Amino acid sequence: MVFSSLPFLFIFLPVCLILYYAVPGWVPEKRGVVREKSGDGTGTCAKRKKKDLRFKNAVLLLMSLVFYTAGEPVYVILLVLCALAGWLSGFFIEKYRDRSPKKAKAAAVICVAICLSLLFVFKYLGFFIDTLRLLPFVDLPSVKLTLPIGISFYTFQTISYDIDLLKGKAGLQRNFGRFLLFVSLFPQLIAGPILRYKDIEAQLTDRTATKEKFCEGITRFLCGCAKKVLIANTLGELVDFTFSAGAEGVARANVWFGVLAFSLQIYYDFSGYSDMAIGLGKMFGFDYAENFNYPYVSRSITEFWRRWHISLGSFFRDYVYIPLGGNRRHQVLNLLVVWLLTGLWHGAGWNFVLWGLFFFVLLIIEKFILKGRLEKIPVLSNVVTLPLLAVGWAVFYFEDIRQCLTALGSMFGFGNAPLWDTVGANMFLAKLPVILIAVAGCLPLGKIVGKKIAARRTRRPVLWFTLMLLYSATMLFLCVCSLVSSTYNPFLYFRF
Repeated sequence: MVFSSLPFLFIFLPVCLILYYAVPGWVPEKRGVVREKSGDGTGTCAKRKKKDLRFKNAVLLLMSLVFYTAGEPVYVILLVLCALAGWLSGFFIEKYRDRSPKKAKAAAVICVAICLSLLFVFKYLGFFIDTLRLLPFVDLPSVKLTLPIGISFYTFQTISYDIDLLKGKAGLQRNFGRFLLFVSLFPQLIAGPILRYKDIEAQLTDRTATKEKFCEGITRFLCGCAKKVLIANTLGELVDFTFSAGAEGVARANVWFGVLAFSLQIYYDFSGYSDMAIGLGKMFGFDYAENFNYPYVSRSITEFWRRWHISLGSFFRDYVYIPLGGNRRHQVLNLLVVWLLTGLWHGAGWNFVLWGLFFFVLLIIEKFILKGRLEKIPVLSNVVTLPLLAVGWAVFYFEDIRQCLTALGSMFGFGNAPLWDTVGANMFLAKLPVILIAVAGCLPLGKIVGKKIAARRTRRPVLWFTLMLLYSATMLFLCVCSLVSSTYNPFLYFRF
């Protein structure tokens, strides 16, 4: 089940919201009254009810497991086992962190080993064996396992909990239900953003879903849904049409058209899903960090990766790059390790390895040769950065290395492919209005307008609410029309 589907929009989400807000979220009056000292110095006391989110958390946990089971009825066991391993090891880490650091580290290592073993077996074992089979003296049977949805996300979240607990940056969670909720929370379960326990720890027991926050959540969710359904899906049709038979025989201009469309598709697909996750979180009182920050306005590759998939980049920075030495020692080697892992995280294939190495080389050039000079030239920096990103997305798209090399050769004038193909060009022109809208959406114009509208919220709340209602209703209507009229609704990040 994906967020941009009719069953989710009209069955799962309404049922979940009704159950969540139907159950009590407060301790009964006699047990839940908390006295607070007055801030005016008069000594008077105010009374308020104490929050008790056990029932609401139970609803979210149940619906999250139902959500995952709908797509992975068997592999939900892996999700629970991964969470259980992280939760149990947390007790040993807490117990021995001060008196016996070696035992605490051993407990953390065991948890990391279990999580990475699950990730390796189900995501990389087949790729590893297929690579060994290329050797003439190796005769192994091929292994094909279904990739559990979201395994790259929930394993990383479990790992971050134990490492932060070991460093004293997070507190021990003694309630397994709350910890399982953190790992399995359905808004971010299958495509992120990658949550860290220390950032959401307090929200598991103390959060508030106000009317304003709920309204913002609906607006953000439907904005993300529109990005996915109306823009990403339309661009995906163009990409599939262009490369339906691979890159061979595709005209050079059409390869550029296809790669441009894919560059926009993957951005709107993933950022749209992140918007939906953040919006859903707000509906239930959670605040998630932003995962994208207009990456295509970047003036360098370094800046691009500060703006793209922010939660993944910060994860590798804090849990791989800095522990290896960061900028202090072996910086080049540390960057190489991080980008090899970044490539492999996105998929078990040699094109993903090459994709990671490609960006590693570009970052090395920027850090040690250009040394930030390019970013100081506004227009030229964008003109140089965007084509390099297009080359990277071409490597990312073609999992077959030969097709990848063919596409890259066509993009730069090599090979026997014609310069122009009328059928492909007409398809591109038919999608041109959507492409222009997508390009405009990559600029922070909407953010500026949104801030101006939000600034008037306190002065004209009725007007603000009316605008948000009209916007949400329009986006919902357009998305539903698109989903009803077409069965094309892929989700790129399912395979990650």
